[in-house]
Order: sequence, then C-alpha cells, then structure tokens
Amino acid sequence: MSKTVTIPDSEIEVSAVRSQGAGGQNVNKVATAIHLRFDIKASSLPDVYKERLLKLSDQRITKDGVIVIKSQEHRSQEQNREEALKRLQDLIQSVMVVPKKRKPTKPSYLSQQKRLDSKSKRSRIKATRRQVDE
Repeated sequence: MSKTVTIPDSEIEVSAVRSQGAGGQNVNKVATAIHLRFDIKASSLPDVYKERLLKLSDQRITKDGVIVIKSQEHRSQEQNREEALKRLQDLIQSVMVVPKKRKPTKPSYLSQQKRLDSKSKRSRIKATRRQVDE
C-alpha cells in the first residue's frame, strides 16, 4: 500500500451555503460556509481504505457511505473550503494507518505479589477500624 493517495476533484462535491448563527451582515448576505460531500463507494480510493472508512463510527459518514463535512469557522469561503478539504484529508489519513496487533501478556510474578501484598495491607488497615468485641 502506498503512503500517498490522490483524489480527483471530480469526486469531491463542494457547495457554498449561508453560515448559521449570529454574525451580522456578512453572515446574513454572503454564502461563506462550505458543504463538502464525498461518496466513499463511488470513489477511486483503494478497497482497503474504503472498507475501513465505512467501518468507522463517525457522525460525518452517512448510512449510504457519503462523507459530509460542513465548515463555517472562517469569514471567507476560500478558507472554509481549505478547512473542509483538510478535514477530509485527515479522515482519510486516519484509516491509512494500520493498527498494531495487540500481543497478550501476563502479569509478572513480582507484580502479582505486589498486588496481593497491597491488598492484604489494606485489609489489615481496615480490620483495625472494626468495633472491638468485649
């Protein structure tokens, strides 16, 4: 597998919408927020990456396998477009990293003894707190 994957611009659908929330005249008049849509199943990504993306439990991925990213942090449309593309890039790069296999290990004999000693010590401390029978 390669470390670099390029996605053609034709596979990414970018549209400008009005930003939500307070902000005055600029927000009310100018469509600066960006909606980015990327269809995982119809993309040219390698099948391995497609499977990993579809398995992710990310709220930005719909049931149909479409990544929807909305960016409205900046005042300019171009900055929001760059931010949305960066988020898409980060999401795809996160599935490119192969997770390491876990090697099951057993606790050492000494660590087991330390644990049991601390438990018995704690038990003796609590035993001294009990009521004394006369």
